[in-house]
Amino acid sequence: MEIIDFEGAKLYKWNIGASTFLASPLRGARLMNWNLSMADGSVRDVIYWPENAPMGEGFPSVRGGNPILFPFAGRSHLKGEQGKWKTKDERVLDMPQHGFARQSDFELIDTNDFGFTARLIPNAQAMVSYPYKYEFLVKYRFSQFSFAVDLQLSNKDLVDIPMCAGHHFYFRLPWHDNATRSDYTIKIDAKKAATHLPNGEISPVAFEKEFDFGDASAINRLHYNLKSNIVKFGSKNGEEDISITIGNSPRPEKYETIVTWSESPTAPYYCVEPWMGLPNSAEHGMGLSWVAPSESKVFSTEVSLL
Repeated sequence: MEIIDFEGAKLYKWNIGASTFLASPLRGARLMNWNLSMADGSVRDVIYWPENAPMGEGFPSVRGGNPILFPFAGRSHLKGEQGKWKTKDERVLDMPQHGFARQSDFELIDTNDFGFTARLIPNAQAMVSYPYKYEFLVKYRFSQFSFAVDLQLSNKDLVDIPMCAGHHFYFRLPWHDNATRSDYTIKIDAKKAATHLPNGEISPVAFEKEFDFGDASAINRLHYNLKSNIVKFGSKNGEEDISITIGNSPRPEKYETIVTWSESPTAPYYCVEPWMGLPNSAEHGMGLSWVAPSESKVFSTEVSLL
């Protein structure tokens, strides 16, 4: 593990076999980039990070790496009003889209030759939006052809605490020269799919379990009621597949969700995002977990090259 000072930011780099991982654990516990040195001397980005991305105030909004979505993934709504949610005791509170972890500072609990563990430091916004006593940890473990990450909430309060966290992995796509999105396919073995409407409603849509990334209807689509905890995608010739594994059980929890999203048809990335549940979970409850006092909840994910 190596510490790098870059434009005033402290970055951490791990070289493990052919893989290099770059992260900013103190700012959003952010994995920034994963790249692979190929046999022909080229370098393949797996997790995308844009060149010349801001290292200062604009860092939390960079479209790249893996922003951590906590305490709620997606947009929160209360009776159609965006940015609001209601607690069990009827308090109406503000909640930014995707929560506040990606904009928050973290402190390092552990760092070693194979990863790091960072703990969220709640800022003023976090304390107003999520007024509980808790510990939220992000734990990364790196290996040559994969990484695993745990999101762990430990309840230090006297009341139950809600959680519906997630990841926002930005994958480089396409990753071959002269290829297009349509040259890559993904299979998500889900029973249902939907979109999240501007008023907060979850609207069912028709979908195919296997589709290519050139399919415009797949952008910003929610796939849930998963029959398998493994999602695979890659080039249509079956080479260099990427797999995402959710949890340790072959059958995911009912509302665990895979989101497919990209900012535009020409963006150099495509996001495949595992979430604990559907967006706006605090209102409808689909995928919302309640962590009891003195207990913990862990959402585990692994990304690997097959």
